[in-house]
Amino acid sequence: MTSELVTCVMVEKPGTGEVLVQDRKKRFPGWSFPGGHVEEGESIMACALRELKEETGLTALGLRYCGLVHWINRRTDERYLCFMYRTDRFEGELIESTDEGTQFWMKKEALLAAPHEKFSSPHYALSPLFHRPGAFSEVCIHWDDSGEAEVEQL
Repeated sequence: MTSELVTCVMVEKPGTGEVLVQDRKKRFPGWSFPGGHVEEGESIMACALRELKEETGLTALGLRYCGLVHWINRRTDERYLCFMYRTDRFEGELIESTDEGTQFWMKKEALLAAPHEKFSSPHYALSPLFHRPGAFSEVCIHWDDSGEAEVEQL
């Protein structure tokens, strides 16, 4: 069994109803929230803070854990675990474009109403773990090489 650990951070702009969306150009193109792979010897939260800073220029002043999306390949037992965080406290100047993609603020209602084809994975940016207060749980997604997936909310 192999496992990949990644993070994803929803940044909310206080008083505006907007969230920071990243239009990814590289791996997993489409809309998502900032985040990335945990490096060797790095804690999960340190990864979330580092990736947010690298991809957006913003420094989170407080992160709150939201939950976990856990992908499992039915055939190979490969696992992909995404630790999800949110913040509405940050400082710094937004970098609008990096080699990862472009960042922009969007009303949360518009994000939730957007077509799923816009997203790199709707299981991240549209997850109830981000959008419902206190939703600390796990979403387990089983998939196989055909691309079919089964979602299990734990």
